[in-house]
Parts: sequence; C-alpha cells; structure tokens
Amino acid sequence: MSIADDAIEVKGARAHNLKNIDVTIPREKLVVITGLSGSGKSSLAFDTIYAEGQRRYIETFSAYARQFLGSLERPDVDKIDGLSPVIAIEQKTTSKSPRSTVGTITEIYDFLRLLFARAADAYSYETGEKMVSYSDEQIKELILKSYQGKKINILSPKIRSRKGHYRELFEQIAKQGFVKVRTDGEIVDLEKGMKLDRYKTHDIEIVIDRLKIDKTKDNEKRLMESINTAMYHGDDVLMIIDQETNETRYFSRNLMCPSSGISYPNPEPNNFSFNSPKGACPNCNGIGELYVVNEKKIVPDVTLSIKNGALAPHGPEKKSWIFKQFQTIAQRFDFSLSDPWKDIPEEAKQIILFGGKDSFEVESKLLGVKRNYNIDFEGVANFIESQYKSNSTSLVRWAKEYMDKVPCSVCEGSRLRKESLNFKVDGKNIAEIVNMDITELGEWLEGLNDRISEKQKKISEEIIKEIKARTQFLLDVGLTYLSLNRSSKSLSGGEAQRIRLATQIGSQLVGVLYILDEPSIGLHQRDNEKLINSLVSLRDVGNSVIVVEHDKDMIERSDHVIDIGPFAGKHGGEIISEGTPKDLLKHNTLTAEYLNGKKKIEIPKTRRKGNGKKITLKGCTGNNLKNVNVEFPLGKMIGVTGVSGSGKSTLINETLYPILNAHYFNGVKKPMPYKSISGLEHIDKVIDINQSPIGRTPRSNPATYTKTFDEIRKLFAQIPEAMIRGYKPGRFSFNVAGGRCETCHGGGLRVIEMNFLPDVYVECETCQGKRFNRETLEIRYKGKSISDVLDMTINEAVNFFEHIPKIHRKLKTIKDVGLGYITLGQQSTTLSGGEAQRIKLASELSKRDTGNTFYILDEPTTGLHFEDIRVLMKVLNKLVDKGNTVLIIEHNLDVIKTVDHIIDIGYEGGKGGGKVVAKGTPEEIVKDKKSHTAKFLIKELN
Repeated sequence: MSIADDAIEVKGARAHNLKNIDVTIPREKLVVITGLSGSGKSSLAFDTIYAEGQRRYIETFSAYARQFLGSLERPDVDKIDGLSPVIAIEQKTTSKSPRSTVGTITEIYDFLRLLFARAADAYSYETGEKMVSYSDEQIKELILKSYQGKKINILSPKIRSRKGHYRELFEQIAKQGFVKVRTDGEIVDLEKGMKLDRYKTHDIEIVIDRLKIDKTKDNEKRLMESINTAMYHGDDVLMIIDQETNETRYFSRNLMCPSSGISYPNPEPNNFSFNSPKGACPNCNGIGELYVVNEKKIVPDVTLSIKNGALAPHGPEKKSWIFKQFQTIAQRFDFSLSDPWKDIPEEAKQIILFGGKDSFEVESKLLGVKRNYNIDFEGVANFIESQYKSNSTSLVRWAKEYMDKVPCSVCEGSRLRKESLNFKVDGKNIAEIVNMDITELGEWLEGLNDRISEKQKKISEEIIKEIKARTQFLLDVGLTYLSLNRSSKSLSGGEAQRIRLATQIGSQLVGVLYILDEPSIGLHQRDNEKLINSLVSLRDVGNSVIVVEHDKDMIERSDHVIDIGPFAGKHGGEIISEGTPKDLLKHNTLTAEYLNGKKKIEIPKTRRKGNGKKITLKGCTGNNLKNVNVEFPLGKMIGVTGVSGSGKSTLINETLYPILNAHYFNGVKKPMPYKSISGLEHIDKVIDINQSPIGRTPRSNPATYTKTFDEIRKLFAQIPEAMIRGYKPGRFSFNVAGGRCETCHGGGLRVIEMNFLPDVYVECETCQGKRFNRETLEIRYKGKSISDVLDMTINEAVNFFEHIPKIHRKLKTIKDVGLGYITLGQQSTTLSGGEAQRIKLASELSKRDTGNTFYILDEPTTGLHFEDIRVLMKVLNKLVDKGNTVLIIEHNLDVIKTVDHIIDIGYEGGKGGGKVVAKGTPEEIVKDKKSHTAKFLIKELN
C-alpha cells in the first residue's frame, strides 16, 4: 500500500501565514489540528486542503459549465496527494431567510409533508367531523339506500356565502339549459334579467333534477346521469334535498364534511408547505409573523401637541400638505393643534391615525359666507402600512420603526392554511409535531406504528423509518432541545454546524474527507461526549475526519494531533509537533504545557465579595423559562452556565439585555415576558458583546472596525501641510474618491479576469499596493504616510500613537487581548474566527467604562486557545477590579472556574430546562449533585 493510499500528503503550503510547510495526515482517522488562535490552523484545513478538494471537483466540469460556476483559485501549495472528495462543515451560520427552519435544513419537514399528504385523516374545520370522499358508484348506492321511495332534488352548489347580484351567472345558467335555481334556500324559476341584492351574502345552487327514487333500471340510469351532471357543474360536489322534510345532504368526490358540505382538495405534499401558495397561510404568506403598526410608537408622548411633534413620524409642525389636513380635521372636530394629544376627541384621533372621509361647512364670521371643506385623509397608521409594503429598503426600514412583530392572528404562528391544519396523524396536526422538541418528537415516533391503522402503516412505513433515522442523528449531536419550526436565523454558529453535521451523518457517505471548524462551540461538556461519538462513528464507517479544535476532550480522543505555532500571525504558520495525543504531551509547546498541567489558568485565591448591590429580575417566562427569579450581584464576574438549550440566552440576551438597553439607551427591542426588575439605579450603562460575526469584506480591517481609522484620518487632516492644501478627513479614506488611487479604487490590487480560469489579483501598478494617490501620500505624521500607518502592526502603532489618547486607548485594548501581531490594515476576510471575535471584544471593551458598567459577553472564548483565554481573562479581571460587573454566558470550564458567582440553569435543555438550579461561588455550585455543570467543574477545582 503506497503512502498516498493511507495518508493525505501536503507539500509546500503557503496560504496566509503558513511557512512553506509539509505535512502528512493519516486517512480514515480522527485528526485534530490545534494551536493558538491565528496560528494558521484554518489556513491549512480550509484554505489549503478544502480549497484544493473543491477546486479539483469543479475542474471535472466542462469549460462551458465552469464559466457559470466561477472558478476557484488554486491554493498556494506545491502539491497535495491522496485527497478524497471534501465536505467542509464550517461555522458560517445558515440562511438568514425567515422561511428556513431546522425542519427544512435537515429535510425532516419534507418527509413529514409526505407523511401527511399520504397517510393523514382529514377533519372538518367547521364541525370537527372526519371528512369522507366517495366514488360516483358509492354515491349512487347511498342515495338508493337512504332515499328509497322518496322524492328528492339533486343540486349543484355554485356560490357559497358571497356578496353580489349574480345577473351574469343566472344568464349563463339559463344558456346551459337549466330552468330552476335555489337561492338562499328557496327554489325559483330562472327569469330574464334576474338578479339579487348585491350587498347581502347569498348561497346559489343549480337544480339539476327532481325525481322519485326506486330500483328500476331506468331510474338508476337517470340517477347516474344526474350525479355526473351535478358533479360537473358543482366542482365535484353535489347536494341532495329530501322534498318532504327539506333535509340536505352533501356528497363529494373530494374530501368532504358530511354535515356542512365544505370540501378539501386531495392533499399533496405542497399543501403542507409554508413556502408554497397552496399551503401557506394567506394572511402572513407562511411567515407566521406580521408587522403591525403600534400606536404607542406613533404617539410616544401623549402630553405633546401635534404642533410640537406628538406624531413621531411627522415631527413638529411645518408647512406641508399633511399639516393642512390636520388643521382641517381640527376645525371639523373643534380642537386646536396646540392641544395635548390626550385632550383631542376620540373620533378625531381615529381619523388622524386610520383615515376617513368627511365634508362640512364653516361660516366665516367676518364675511358672513359659508365655505365647504373636504377631509379625505389616508391616516398616519395606514400611510406607514403602505410604506412598509413598498419596494424601497429605506422606506421599509423607516416604517418598521413604528411597527411591532406579532404572531399572525389567522394561523396563530403555525404558518399554514386552516385546511392543512385539519389533517391529523395519531390525533396531531403537522404544526403540533414541528413544535415538539426533538426529544419529544423521538418519543412520539417510537410507538407510532402501533397507534395508526393497518392501511396507514402500509403507506407510511418507509417514510417513518426515514424520519426516525434523521431525528436520531440530531439527538446524537446533542440538539435534543431544538424544535423543527425553530427559525434557522436564531441558531448559534455551533448549533447550525451540528445540524449540518447531523444531515451529513444522515447521508451515510463513505470515503469522504470531512473538515469541521470547532464543532464544540456552544456545547456543554455533557453533550460534548455525544458529539465526539458522532465524529468517531463517521470515522468508523470509513471516512477521514479533520477537526480544527481547542477542546481538551476532543484532542485526547483523537487518533492524530497536528499542533501549529509557535505563536500567532506572522510568528506562527509552522508545524511544531504532530503525532498521537500521547506524543504531543512530550513536546515543549504551549498546547502540550496546558494539556499536561505545566501551565494552567489559575483559580483565584479568593472570590470577590462585590459591592453589595444587585439587580433582581423576577417572573421571566420567555421561551422555556419557568417563572424564573434571579439576582445578579454587582461588582463581580458572573458566569451563566447550563446545558445547551437550557434557557441561558433567553434569560440574558432576550430578557435582561433588552430591559437594560431600553432603560439606558432607549433600545426598541422588546424583552421576553417578565414581571419586574429592580436595582437599575446601581449601574449606568450596559455593553453587550454577542456572537454576530464582524463585517467580512476586503475593505473592512481592524482599524475601520474599531473606528480607530476615523481618529487617525482626523489626525492626518490636522497636519499643517494637509490644512494648507485643504484636505478633510475624507481625503485619507480608501473608500471615497479624492484621496484614493483611482486605478484600483483604493483596493491596492487589480483583478485580471481570466474567463474560465480563476481571476488573478495583481498589485496595482499605479500606487504599488499603497491604496492612495501620490498627493495624499505626501502628507506625513512623524515621517509616516497614511499607507505606512495601515502597514504597522498593533504593537508598533501603540508606541507610535502613545500621545494621542483617543487612538492609543483603542489600540492598547487590541494589544491587551493578545492581537499585537496583526496589522492595522489587515483585511477582515483574512482574520481567523478567534481573531475576529477578539477584535470585536476589543472594540467594545475600549469604550470608556464608568466603574459602574454592566458587560454582557456571550461565549467570548469562541475560537480561542488556552493561552488566548488566559490573556482574555486578564483583561476582563481588570475591568471587574475597577468596580464594573462582567456577565459571561459560557461552557468553557477554564472561564467558569475563575468567576466569582455562577448562575446555573437547567437541569436539561428545552422543556426540561428553564429553572435556576444552583447559584453561588464555584465552590458552592459543586455541592449540587444534580447539576450537570457541577460534575465537570469539580474535576477542574481539584
């Protein structure tokens, strides 16, 4: 067996900061690539191995097909041997479309739709009875049996409860040769020019035949013909009236309610899809939510008058048509525009907000003549609605400021038509099933075959098998708490990645190379075990698995570890050790020192006592929270822990943060339901650092993201030479015409299009990659031009700008979080996940703290190595020592063991969570025998 058969050989990899490295990766093994954040792990795994695998796949297409796909660049590597087809499961979150849900990504929803279309029982939405459908022969037999010897009328329903005069319809019916119709329960002869009251609702049926039922051959033949005719004119529905008792009965070829006669079309899978007009609720178009105008946002302050800007969308009085309309309405209802809104008559408020028409006359006292006034006003609220429906993004954004998102009143958030919701399997409709969490769904599927009829069992056997298998994969990767209707844009990076992992495991491929990017993000230690087992099972079927990871358990369970370092950025990019996890421990590397205990993140000798003040939040019931009361002691570092899906984000990001943000900064996001909050006077601002990625465009860089570049440009504009030339800060921006090089539009690179080969980027020959034109580069500060400043590393820039406090403070924070090695102008697209996360942290942490600031951090250790976490904790501890409060939502035990106060939420995820199960110092938490966090924390503290 040659090397290429059992290993992937990479020769001369130079992507980003890799230093021309050679590496051999064993196949069909679980391989972990680890190292400091920014050392080059992703450059090797994604930008070299995955990029080459992807490129080779696209190379197999014809040149004609490739020109539509866009070609991929050949990664900067000499050669790669032994590469199998590659699938990357990255952290980039899934689709942001409101129509994408967990069910649609995993394709479980597609199978559920099929199950309901083929095996569900239909029920009437009017009476709740089971729907029936008959063949023409069955209908004939039923009529002969039920009406033997009786006189009946056979009718075709045409119109049901609709307004109109229907003159054309009656003419059309007469032309077809019919002589009688039944309108609103009464049989009448058709006459020329006949019509009904157009403002009332009517029922109209055509009288097809009137006959006495007996079992003669002729009678049966006539009955069969009448049934056919009635079905043809009544859209597969007919109506029988007993002439003696006047009782009616309906029969239909489709699904039909035997009492009320409503019928459903025969179900198809797209009748259950909220992305198809056949299944989507007509009111919300299948989104489940609507934007509705909120009067309180239109008139936030009822003590103001219209003249002084009571109507927020229009502001204070100005000379415009709309204020003339308000003036006319004021005359009509006898009030003044200077009156407070609360004193205006109710009827006038209704017209101002929701529009109306009115005309009135006013007598002029001076001239003694009467003048007519007309009010024809759309209404402020209706105007906002119409702008929301327009095609302009800026108008829609403006309209949303005065609207609230509410569940659709028609489908109550289920997204489907009422007909679709009345198909049931085992007594449940499809909306109830997608609302279950995955654990419940698994339990429901377990005994489903025993609870359905034989016929249903036969039809649905394969479908149920497929749904069960896919549900099991979601359970295996620890996503027990999600429900299928959870919108994919609300998923964290780790969750989205594990869903894609579950989908991949479900595809049962063999001989594939899977590359994963930190799949353990957002996973509690307890679920980590499940995740590692899923990866091991992927390997055991015959796949190669490469994982970029910092997690201790993952490193210890792997077959082969590659450690990249020794440091980050340009000081990294070399392989410093490789081999089995045991071999790794013998090397003298940072990773090895943390694994074998030579280095560790120290547990503080004493826990901070705090300042004795606290914020108390009571009665939180959002999502799965069960009436939670919780206290946040101030002046401490607080850790919020618990298994995935237990309700940490709901409590902090969806309840606490929106309350604080609304209180200090008038934020508009509505918090989840809660009863009361106290203690807000003890802090004076809140800073939230969430998980949203930083802008990843080639024009964004650390200097622009942290807003340092704005200050640097202002500084350059104040240099005497720049002032003489009249340069403003905009002159020093590479995004605006004026100071930038116009050949490359400030990019520093030029693209040469190669049609069906990948585009080639070359240095711009006009500015030599400096991004600015000659005149701009002539302005120098301490001998450096603006381009030289962008090429400085953060470490150099901290010293260079030490006398400019505004710039120095921001750069110092970036240096403190351990990013001294990156340059100010490095493209954001080339930053690793952990670097981007820390740039964001630095940008928020550099805001002036007041000593009473409340920081909220959501999993700040994403993408960080043990050493990076130590550096980060040092920065956070400094903040707390100044009197601020830092709250961290975290699973990482290195962080949890160093906090002063833990709030543990659990015990399980989803419906089994939502309670505070333990609170106190780490030492107090470990005494709780039931808490999952305690079991793992106790090992760390000992």
